[in-house]
Parts: sequence; structure tokens; C-alpha cells
Amino acid sequence: MNRKPRIVIALGGNALGRTLPEQMAAVKHTSRAIVDLMDEGYQVVISHGNGPQVGMINNAMAALSRENPCQPNTPLSVCVAMSQAYIGYDLQNALREELCRRRGKGQPHENVVTMVTQIEVDPNDPAFQHTVKPIGHFMTEEQAMFARREYGYLMEEFPGKGWRRVVASPLPGKIVEINAIRTLVDAGQVVIACGGGGIPVTRQELGHLKGASAVID
Repeated sequence: MNRKPRIVIALGGNALGRTLPEQMAAVKHTSRAIVDLMDEGYQVVISHGNGPQVGMINNAMAALSRENPCQPNTPLSVCVAMSQAYIGYDLQNALREELCRRRGKGQPHENVVTMVTQIEVDPNDPAFQHTVKPIGHFMTEEQAMFARREYGYLMEEFPGKGWRRVVASPLPGKIVEINAIRTLVDAGQVVIACGGGGIPVTRQELGHLKGASAVID
């Protein structure tokens, strides 16, 4: 059986825009380039960064918890999951539209799917003892001390710029959904997976996966 050569496309988070309108415009441009590669005979798997997007989500959820004391703060792992779905939603629809535009509404074209993807990390990774990865926006000292007190965030001052939250950046291990991803790709689907490096999780008893306050580079 002749199989198309398979390539992985990694999109930088900053290349997807920093706001909802910017992302909508960016994915349309990006989709044209991706479909160009598909038209050249490649099968593609897509991954992407999420720096601006997960920062925006984290800030919004933190603001909600400040406004409503009954609303608990949202874990970083959940914010990463939200960013995967949010980016994937725009990107997969833009890809479908581009495929339909080129191949006609009545013609078959590849389906596109986003996989919310978890990555196992080692809870004993030294990175958890050296939280040096800054995330989110710069804060004043007052805002930073509030976040430290109320949410348990680790905060670091960047002279002349302000304060930012810092988290661990452990090495990635197993892709939890790898078999599902392989099945979809082998079936000819265009898969968007491992957004933002994946949701870092540690395996607990009885197979429970616990989200980690970390990001994967």
C-alpha cells in the first residue's frame, strides 16, 4: 500500500495571534499554507503553541475568581485544555473551509479533528524544584502578593517590568492519547494534537491522571 509521506507541522502560539479576531485571521492564512502541503501529497499532523492564549484564559479565570469569591481559581492544566480546544476549534474549521473551497462542496475531503492531549510527566522531575518558566502577564507587586496569598502561585520579580507567575517546565513523557491519534491519522484524518506541548499530568493510583502546575516547552 502506498502511503503518503507524513509530516508534523508545529505552529508557534504567537503566530496564531493574541486576541480572538487576530486568531481568526491568522488561522485562515495558516490553513492555506497547510493545505498547500496537502495538495503536494503530504499527510499532515498539526501541533501548536499556546503562550498568548493560555495566558489570556488564565487571566480571565483569575479575574472571575477575584470578582466572585465562590468561584475557585482554575488550575493551569484546565487552562491548557481550554486553550487546546479554543485554538483547535478555529484551526480545524479554517482547514475544512479551505479544503472545501479548493475541492468543491460535493467532493470528498479529509476530516479534521482536534484531540485534547495529555502528556505524562515525572513528578520527581527536577524541574518541579526549579520553577523558572514565566507565564501570564506582568503584575504589580500588590497583584503578585495577592496571587501568592490567595492562589499559592510562585511569583518572581523581573526588574523594571513587574512580577510574573513562574511554574515548572518538566520533560515530556508518554502521550496519553497516542493510540487514538495514530488510529485517526491512519484513517486519513487531519489531527491537531499536543497543543501547547500537551496538558502535563502525573499518574496517580487507580490510573487517575492529575494535572500539574507546569507547562511543557
